[in-house]
Amino acid sequence: MPSAPPDSPAAGQELPVLHWTHRLTQLGPRFFTLLQPTPVAAPRWAARNEDLRAELGWPRALFDEEHLLALAGNALMAGSKPLATVYSGHQFGQWAGQLGDGRAIWLGEAESTQGPQEIQLKGSGRTPYSRGGDGRAVLRSSIREYLCSEAMHGLGIPTTRALSLVASPEPVRRETVESAAVVARVAPSFLRFGHFEHFAAQGDTDSLRTLANHAMAHHLPECRARAALWQGNVYAALLDEVQDRTAKLLAQWQAVGFCHGVMNTDNMSLLGLTIDYGPFQFMDGFDPGHICNHSDHQGRYAYGRQPNVAYWNLYCLAQALAPLIDDQEMTLQVLEGYKTLFPRYLGDAMRAKLGLVGDLAPESERETDWTLVEDVMQLMAAEQVDFTMFWRQLSQAVVQQSIATTLTDSGWSAVTDLVLDRPRLLDWLARYTERAGQTHWAVMGRQMLRTNPKFVLRNHLAEIAIRQAKAGDFSEIDTLHNLLKSPFDEHPGFEAYADLPPDWAGQLEISCSS
Repeated sequence: MPSAPPDSPAAGQELPVLHWTHRLTQLGPRFFTLLQPTPVAAPRWAARNEDLRAELGWPRALFDEEHLLALAGNALMAGSKPLATVYSGHQFGQWAGQLGDGRAIWLGEAESTQGPQEIQLKGSGRTPYSRGGDGRAVLRSSIREYLCSEAMHGLGIPTTRALSLVASPEPVRRETVESAAVVARVAPSFLRFGHFEHFAAQGDTDSLRTLANHAMAHHLPECRARAALWQGNVYAALLDEVQDRTAKLLAQWQAVGFCHGVMNTDNMSLLGLTIDYGPFQFMDGFDPGHICNHSDHQGRYAYGRQPNVAYWNLYCLAQALAPLIDDQEMTLQVLEGYKTLFPRYLGDAMRAKLGLVGDLAPESERETDWTLVEDVMQLMAAEQVDFTMFWRQLSQAVVQQSIATTLTDSGWSAVTDLVLDRPRLLDWLARYTERAGQTHWAVMGRQMLRTNPKFVLRNHLAEIAIRQAKAGDFSEIDTLHNLLKSPFDEHPGFEAYADLPPDWAGQLEISCSS
C-alpha cells in the first residue's frame, strides 16, 4: 500500500477543526471495526462543496491544504474515530451474507447547524469487509457520486451529500487501470436495511434491539409518537416510519425519471435517503423498462420495477425486525401501508408535474388526474420522448398559455414538436387544458417550473466532466455542480446543458464498477 507523501503529515496525525459526538461508537465492537484509512498517493482537490460546508456551519479551514490530507484519508482530524461498520444483505434478490463497509471508512459524527452529521470517506482503503476488494474508488465513479448526490439535493430528493472530492494518480484496476479518488460524503446516518438483516441472520436479537433503539433515539424519534398507531409497539412504528419514507423517496425518483441501478437491501437507507450512487441514470428517452445498469442482466432494477423492488426490500427489513415486533399479523399490516402510500405519493408528485396541486383534492379528481398522467406517459413511452425535456417544455407552454387565447397558439409547439403522433398529443392536451382551466394558468406555470427541472445529471454530461478530469481539468465538475444545485432556474448561457443528448450518449455503459 502506498505511504503518505514525504512532505505531508504522516497518516494518523490529528488536525483540529470539527467537534465530534460519535454516538455510533457507543453501540460497541459487535457493530464495527476500528481502523485507519489507507493514505492515497499525491492527493489534490478535485472539488469542494462550499455550499454544504456553509450550510453545516463548518469552518472554512476544512477546505485548506492542510485538511486536504484529512479528507483524502492521509491524516486524521482531532477527535475523529475512524471505523467500518458491518452489515449483510440481499444482492440482486439473493442472500449475500455478511457484507459491510468495504471501501467506506466512517470518520465520525460531527456537530453541525443541522444536527450531528456522519462523515464517510469512500475509497479510503481496505477494511475487514472488503471481501478481496482493494477498498479504493476510481475518479470516474467518484465524480458521478459527487455530482449526483448534489443534483438530487437540488431536486429536493432526500440523499446523502458530497462534501469534497479528492483525486490521486494512484492506479486502480477495474475493467482497465484508472486513477483513484476519495469522496467525503455526509448524512445524519448511514444505517441501511442490511445493518438489521445482519444481526437478524445471526439470531442476535440483543444486538438487533440495541441497533433499533439507537436508530429511534437518535435518528427517527418520530417512531415514539407513531407507536400509538400500533398498540404502543415501537418496533412496528420503526418499520412503519421507514416504509413511509421509502414510499416517498421512490415516488420522487419515479417523478424525475431517476434509475438507481442497484437497489440491493444493503443499498437502502433506513432514513429514506438516496444512497450509494453507482450505475444510476436520469433517463433520456422515457422507457419504463429501461435498465441503466449493464451488470443487471435480468433487468431486476429497471426503472418501472423500482417501486416493487422497494417493497420487496421493505419485506426483508420486516423479516429482520420480526423478532422485535413479535406480531406477524401486525408486521404484515405495517407493510400493507406501502401499497397505499406509494401510489398516493406518486400521484401527488405527478399531479404536481402537471400543475394540478392540492393535497385535499377529492378522490374523483385524483383519479381523473391520474388518467391524464397515465395517458401521457403511455404516449411518451411509445415514442421514447425525452423525459426531462417534455415536462419542462410543458411547463413553459403552460406559462405561455397564461397570455395566449387558443390551444393552437405557438406556445404549445415546443411540446407538440417532441412527438410524432401529434393528433394523439393534441387530444391529450385538449383534455389537460380542460382540466387545467379550473386553475389559474400563471399560477400553474410557476408551480410547474419549480417542479419540472430544466437540468438533470444526464450520463453524457457526467462523461464530459470525467474525460476532462482525467486530463487534469476539474472545472467542468464545478460548472455542473453550479447548474445542478439549482436545476429549476433558467441559467442563461447554459442552454446546451439542457439539450437532447448527443448520439454517442446512447453508447455509454454504466455497470456496478461505475
